[in-house]
Amino acid sequence: MAFAPGAPHASAAPVLQPPPYVDHVTWAKWGDLSSLRVYPTPAGRDTSGRPGTAAQGDEAWNEVLALSPDAAIAGMKEQFICHWRFAEIAEPGKVSWNLEPWRPEVSPDEMIAARCNPGGTEEPF
Repeated sequence: MAFAPGAPHASAAPVLQPPPYVDHVTWAKWGDLSSLRVYPTPAGRDTSGRPGTAAQGDEAWNEVLALSPDAAIAGMKEQFICHWRFAEIAEPGKVSWNLEPWRPEVSPDEMIAARCNPGGTEEPF
């Protein structure tokens, strides 16, 4: 297929929306268990799950930490990045991405196999 001179060409690079990627976060409790609910913005939903957006995922995690500094707990970033990569693919439009500090730290492969929720099913609350 030939392109006519001056005709627009398709670009392989996706157009990514700018931050912010996180609208707000809230902590929820059920008994002794807690969960950080991360509510992505439309830009966060649109950008997450796309190839080549690791830097944007890190930026979004920094937004989470700015909103809730106590989220800087071992394993939480890994859960967030898993949600960043897969949540909008596996469950588009899920209201919040839920991160739990009580979940074990696992390898990236185990995190994916557990659907970002290692150590048990999704929280009951």
